[in-house]
This record gives sequence, C-alpha cells and structure tokens, in this order.
Amino acid sequence: MAESAAPLLATLKAIVGETNVLTSDADVASYVIDWRGRFQGKARAVVRPASTAEVAAVVNCCAEHGIRIVPQGGNTGLCGGATPRDDGSEVVLSMSRMNRMRALDVENATLTVEAGMPLARVQQIADDAGLLFPLSLGSEGSCTIGGNLATNAGGTAVLRYGNARELVLGLEVVLADGRVWNGLKGLRKDNTGYDVKQIFLGSEGTLGIITAAVLKLFPRPRASATAFAALSGVDAAVALLDPLRRALGDRLTGFELISADCIALTRAHFPALPDPLPGESWYALVQADDAAQESELSAQLEAALAAAVERGIARDATIARSAAQASDLWALREHITEAQRLEGPNIKHDISLPVSCIPAFLREARAELDAALPGVRYVTFGHLGDGNLHYNLSAPAGTTASAFLAETARANRIVYDLVARFGGSFSAEHGIGQMKRDELARYKPGVEVELMQRIKRAVDPLGVLNPGKVVG
Repeated sequence: MAESAAPLLATLKAIVGETNVLTSDADVASYVIDWRGRFQGKARAVVRPASTAEVAAVVNCCAEHGIRIVPQGGNTGLCGGATPRDDGSEVVLSMSRMNRMRALDVENATLTVEAGMPLARVQQIADDAGLLFPLSLGSEGSCTIGGNLATNAGGTAVLRYGNARELVLGLEVVLADGRVWNGLKGLRKDNTGYDVKQIFLGSEGTLGIITAAVLKLFPRPRASATAFAALSGVDAAVALLDPLRRALGDRLTGFELISADCIALTRAHFPALPDPLPGESWYALVQADDAAQESELSAQLEAALAAAVERGIARDATIARSAAQASDLWALREHITEAQRLEGPNIKHDISLPVSCIPAFLREARAELDAALPGVRYVTFGHLGDGNLHYNLSAPAGTTASAFLAETARANRIVYDLVARFGGSFSAEHGIGQMKRDELARYKPGVEVELMQRIKRAVDPLGVLNPGKVVG
C-alpha cells in the first residue's frame, strides 16, 4: 500500500476498527467482482461500518482525502452497480455489518431495519409477526434490503405489490457531505412537499447511502394457490392474464411466462425438477394468495383455468395440491438463471413492455435476431403480469464464448431499438450500474438525462458516491 494512503487507512481503522478495513488482495477479492463475473475492479480498501454514525464518519473521511466511495450490499447485482472501477482508487463501503432490526410495529404494519439485513431475514421477521413483506426474488438469501431499495428491485410479486420503492415509507440516508437525513417515518400520508426518499430509491448509491428503512408490511396469506398452465403461444398467455385478474382481483400475486426452451434447459442441469404438462411451447406459472380465514381461492383459480381451457385460451393446467408441489413448480422458474449460467455465455436483456405489445415484440425480435445471429438460442421468461421479460440469448451450438459475446452490442441494438419502438424500457428491474450507462444516454430523452445529472450534481457536487454509475 502506498505511503500516501496511510493517513486515510489509519483514520478509517479508527472509525470502524482495524479488522473492518480490508486491504489484502485475498480479503477484498469477493468485493471487487460482480455476481456474473463480468465486471472486475480494484479497491483501495473495503470498509465495513456497523452504524450510521460510522458510515457518516467514513464518508467524511473519504471526502476530506478526495477518495470516492462504492456502496455495496449483498453484491448480487447484474449491472456492475456495486463494483469499483479498475484503477484501485476507490473505497468499497460494505453494509454487511449493519444488519439489525430497529423496530417492529405490528399495529402500524411497519418494520424498520438496517440496510445490510438480508432480504430473507426481513421476510422471516415479518412472517414471525404474522405479517408479510412481499418483495421476493431469486437472490433473497444473500441480497440485502439496502441494495434492493437502491436498485428498486422487482421480483415475482410486483403484479400485486409493486416494486421495492412502493414498499417503503421512510429512509435514513447518509449524504455525500456526511450529513445524515433521518426520514424514518412510518406514515402512509405525509403531504409536506417533495417526497425526498424517492430520489434515493433506485439511485444505486449515487445520491446517498441508505442506512435504514421503514418498510410496509401486509397481512400474511392464509391461503395460497399455485398453478401451471400450458399455452400454445405468448398471445394465449396475454389472453389468459385478463380472465384470471377478473376472477381473482388483487389476490393474483404472480403471473410468470416461461418458454419450453427454458424448461428443457433447466431440467437438463437440474434433472430432479418436475416436467409438468410436457409438449407445449409456452407456460404460465400462476400464484394467488388470500389473507382471508375462509377462502375458496384454490377452487376459484381452478374454475378460472378450467374456463380458459374450455375456451381454448389454455391447452391444459395443473394446480399444486401441496406446498411441496408448489415449491417444485416455482423451482422450475427460479433455476432458469443458474441453468443458463451453467450452459455457457449469454447475452441478457431485462426489458419491460406494455403487456399487450409483448407478443408482437417477441415475433419481430426473433425475426431480426435470427437474421443477424443465425442459430442463436432464446431463453425467454419473466414477469408477464407486469410486462417484465428476461429476454436472454445463448450462443449457437458450436460457437465459442468470445465469438458470441463479441456480438453483444449488435444484439443489444436490435433488442433495445425494438423495445423503444414499442414504448418499453431497456431496464425493467436490474438498474443501470456501469453496464447500461450508454443505453441510458441513447434511449432516455435528453431533458430527462439532464434532470438526472442536475440532481446528481446538486446532492453530490464532488462526485464522491459511486462514480461511473447511472449518469455522469
């Protein structure tokens, strides 16, 4: 370590303790590479504060030394938003030690937790209190609530409960100048000017460091029903969504679209998983939940699906008759990402579209990509109920990883240009990070990008927080 870094490191160690300032290559290795292994950086140090006061002191220290900070939660992001750059000049600020519950208010249906608490632990605390925190995603065992809020995470229950930003009532945030904004209010109505917390939700740590949050809780479901429907095409999936909404109302929690190619890929790598209703091209995984003591939810879902089969919307359907069967059906969906990683190199697209436009988009995208990348394989799945598709491409058989990944820019342009033409978004729930900065500049209206840049300069004029991410 260069001698010029000694005063900085000495001060950081005095703030958080010597064992919580990591500098050796072995100690920092897991903090400087993203989950997909796509972005590899370097760090001057990894600092692990245990309190909001320590976070504020670290920010002050780094600002005084002209050192930029990369906030990091569980490091499960997919766009390089929590990975430092490769010049080794930045400090990674890990929130892993800030993992405590501060308050549980059952009567107000709120839970106040620190940013480093894993999402699965938040869910468990709510469940133990007879309540529900509905944010749910594949990495929930390792991602943290602060990272979820900083990226405005989506997941499988957005159809009913909304994205992460809709599940927050209050925040505590350390600002770029080291001051602490304590907005930890559990109010559902507070019409006193700008809703300041919203600028930090989804800002990916570029405007402030979220240290704690007041989260909304909901009644815990007492009845759940999970179904798997076989469909002739994506048009049929869209057609199925409306009658299910009408039959179930807001009890329809999730509506996932899965291609037969996804099922085949997942079962090839995880052969113990079930193969319900084989032989069709597309499937819908449906989840419904009801908090009522006496619920006819399962019967109502079964009746709605039977009517859909009778009308030719669905070809067949099966309903889970136990929690274990429901878990197996969801495992098919949740293992797709890992199966594709095991399969080899892939080009991922996290896009959103108006639900009504999804079939036309898929037809046109396939036609253009088939022409540009002959033999490309499609791994298409996602949250159809809220218009979010994970439109991923795998290499043609026999194509090397390097040759296929060299086509990333061309594939992205085809996909994102079409998404824009259909009025969609090139980033639905994974954020911008460093991977999609150029896409943001290309597809966002100039005035919108300018407003984002103005906000960044206003709250972080020295560019201390998460440099090189989201906007310049």
